[in-house]
Amino acid sequence: MKLRFSIETELGKARAGVVRVRGKKFKTPVFLPVATLASVRALDSRDLKKLKVEALIANTFHLHLKPGEELINKLGGLHNFMNYNGTIFTDSGGFQAFSLGFGMEHGVGKIANNIFPGDEMKEEPKVGERWAKVDDEGITYRNPITGEKMRLTPELSMKIQSKLGSDVVYVLDECTSPLSSKEYTSLALERTHRWALECLEAYDKKQAIFGIVQGGAYKDLRVKSARFIASLPFDGFGIGGSLGKTKQDMHNILEWVIPLLPAEKPRHLLGIGAVEDLFNCVERGIDVFDCVTPTRWARRGMIFISPFSGGTVGNKFRIKIGNASFRLEKTRPDDWCDCFVCQDYTRAYLHHLYRNEKLSFFRLASYHNLHFILKLMREIRESIIDGSFHELKQKWLGKS
Repeated sequence: MKLRFSIETELGKARAGVVRVRGKKFKTPVFLPVATLASVRALDSRDLKKLKVEALIANTFHLHLKPGEELINKLGGLHNFMNYNGTIFTDSGGFQAFSLGFGMEHGVGKIANNIFPGDEMKEEPKVGERWAKVDDEGITYRNPITGEKMRLTPELSMKIQSKLGSDVVYVLDECTSPLSSKEYTSLALERTHRWALECLEAYDKKQAIFGIVQGGAYKDLRVKSARFIASLPFDGFGIGGSLGKTKQDMHNILEWVIPLLPAEKPRHLLGIGAVEDLFNCVERGIDVFDCVTPTRWARRGMIFISPFSGGTVGNKFRIKIGNASFRLEKTRPDDWCDCFVCQDYTRAYLHHLYRNEKLSFFRLASYHNLHFILKLMREIRESIIDGSFHELKQKWLGKS
């Protein structure tokens, strides 16, 4: 087998395990830093080694646009290109097609508003310009760099990911918006299922492949998708697309889907990584997470903090370091974090760097935020093994 998942400990639905793939391994639950263009923003491969990053995820869509999979292939694939010897996942490009399509039209998603728009939003989407349109054979999109029309199909996505040389690839799927109707979500689901079969035919058999469960926030569609995708010979499974309008919707989706997926294969909740989500979704059986938030929030001046330094679900476990209140703050960024940023610098200094737009801020903040999340994931894993998960969760989230 190209991929083998060994479960070491189970605590309710939560589990600690090890994934072995193509001569590499990583421990779960795991958080995958996002290396969009073969680079985790503001950090280099030496930083990733110091951070003990065992696996990461890169972006097929963006790497296809620049520098191109042919160039990366000529340079020995992603591992050689970015000088990283851990496990590399690549997504399929489906989420980027959503971002350029309904994400822009509906004003939701990572490039627009919020991936969880909330119950208060209207069902009728706002009208906006779409740069991507989906049909039964694939996706037609406008290149956001050049403006030219381009095409992405299941077969092409598999070819691109083969050239990139990643360890784990994803099928091309159609992500739907939380504001999409059930009728449209059902049509998109059938399309995603057809594409899953096409990807299984076309993918590089030297790589491991994950299928993706879609269906929006509709229980019958999620159950239908989970049963279909679980019946196919995938090495693991992603849960993607619209996860509803609220976090409770997301929890409901996991509770519908996870019991239908083979227990002996890893489960990846795509694009999710907030502190409370790590606890709540591990508790429901998720093994793998990825999210851009550690580095994206760093670039926006947000520093992650633990409950031991005032972090709560309410303030999303972060402070805005550019606020004037931190100008004379002599304390370390966070009392729980033991990264070099927290050991060597004060909140006042980080405030100074951010307010004066010093490039060093982005590296320091990105390093801290990523170290923070990775350390938390290691503690969550250890708490599953020693049976203290629920106590750890209460320390971080309170009575939730």
